[in-house]
Amino acid sequence: MAGSFSFRPMTRDDLPQIKRWLALPHVREWWGDPAEQYALVSGDLDEPAMDQFIVATEEGDIGYIQCYDLTAWNSGFGTHPADTRGIDLFIGEPTMMVGGHGSALIRAFVDERLAQGAPRIVTDPDPDNPRAIRAYEKAGFQKLRMVETPDGPALLMAREA
Repeated sequence: MAGSFSFRPMTRDDLPQIKRWLALPHVREWWGDPAEQYALVSGDLDEPAMDQFIVATEEGDIGYIQCYDLTAWNSGFGTHPADTRGIDLFIGEPTMMVGGHGSALIRAFVDERLAQGAPRIVTDPDPDNPRAIRAYEKAGFQKLRMVETPDGPALLMAREA
């Protein structure tokens, strides 16, 4: 079963690992073109509205999570309380895709953000990604509605403080 997780701020030193993970089939399936996503993720290191983290266990780094302010890019999310944050993530290490690690790391990360004062955390998984939707539900997220994003239709989900 899932263990404890830590979330350290991502740095430029992490980019080779991010590039490797983005090219893996299980990440590429939902994140899309690895080169395009790498350009976005690496470019966001200097974006003030975006916080990026490497997810780690005692055994090492296992994935990536980004936490962002709601901006014009995700205006399709509708109105939310001030200081609401959005998240997106992937587990890069294939061996960590089973055993409840996804929902456990989501819960741990979101618990921290809510304890720090965020009133709500939202996410927008692909509606055809039942594994992600199930992980978010197990982490306490509720389905809100379908939304249109620049990447296509998504299922808006939220967890309240």
